[in-house]
Amino acid sequence: MSYQDSESYSAGTLQEPIRFAYWVPNVSGGLVVSKIEQRTSWDIDYNRKLAQLAEQNGFDYALSQIRFTAGYGADNQHEPLVFSQALLAATDRLKVIVALLPGPWKPALAAKQLASLDQLYGGRVAVNIVSGWFKGEFRAIGEPWLEHDERYRRSEEFIRALKGIWTQDDFTFRGDFYRFQNYTLRPKPLQQPHPEIFQGGSSRAARDMASRVSDWYFTNGNTPEGHQAQIDDIREKAAANGHTVKIGVNAFIIARDTEEEARRVLQEIIDKADPEAVNAFGHEVKNAGKASPEGEGNWAKSTFEDLVQYNDGFKTNLIGTPEQIAERIVHLKSIGVDLILSAFLHFQEEVVYFGERVLPLVRKLEEERLAATV
Repeated sequence: MSYQDSESYSAGTLQEPIRFAYWVPNVSGGLVVSKIEQRTSWDIDYNRKLAQLAEQNGFDYALSQIRFTAGYGADNQHEPLVFSQALLAATDRLKVIVALLPGPWKPALAAKQLASLDQLYGGRVAVNIVSGWFKGEFRAIGEPWLEHDERYRRSEEFIRALKGIWTQDDFTFRGDFYRFQNYTLRPKPLQQPHPEIFQGGSSRAARDMASRVSDWYFTNGNTPEGHQAQIDDIREKAAANGHTVKIGVNAFIIARDTEEEARRVLQEIIDKADPEAVNAFGHEVKNAGKASPEGEGNWAKSTFEDLVQYNDGFKTNLIGTPEQIAERIVHLKSIGVDLILSAFLHFQEEVVYFGERVLPLVRKLEEERLAATV
């Protein structure tokens, strides 16, 4: 996609407001591998209140995390599907994205669980298919470990099975990993044609999978130029497949009254990082990336400082004043970003600050840029 094509694309999407999601802290340790104070809790009372605050302050989605084993500060982990149900029960409009891992979950069970949640809570369920990167976790729970691209092949079959179960009667499927024979699910989800399907990953296999089957693609934090290259690649391939994909980017947001204050917070997070935990995390994720045929994946070029935030969220640079952050968000929208997946140091109070101080500026800028194209 050329620069001109990108501009044409962005002009065509200006009418759609950029959306916002937040990482649900359903695991302990917050969203940075640091010993800095984090006024964030993984318990259900905190998370119910957070979901309500997020809904009231303009957030569209909440993404639960899937972890089976302790590590990197996440010593305690709530199961995401059960936890998501509690958040759905506490809210009215927020859509909850349930992270599921093929292997432990089979598509028949996942399709049925998610369809029931969608029925019970007014069509507010989505799913994030996590292909997995941590071999030790699979080994710990007795799951077979597949090679890199095989994991994505399995995830693609998983998604094709979900879509088929949700949209067809007498669904029949013959795959290498999953098989169905004349299966009819009742009730099907409320959402038509089916609940939204998200996925992440930066490898060639991940991007190619998104270009074929996923509704949304999450990418790690990056520079605008880095995001642009990924977006162009995925959308070109999706167009060739007769498919469309929306893009979400990870960002650790530090919004403060002054840029100096925001930068001080960032530096304190890094200065108080847990070196042992960060290096252990870095070792695992870089090995996972090297296992891809092209030798890269998420975190391939991440520094120690980047890895202090699990998803390279510092790289997206939503750090500064409300005005600076709003400008950068609208710029990301102009290059094809549809959603910001947010993490914060102190979730409850910072979600409110974002909703009161940053989001109105984003919407104002969106309106001004839309008006300029008319």
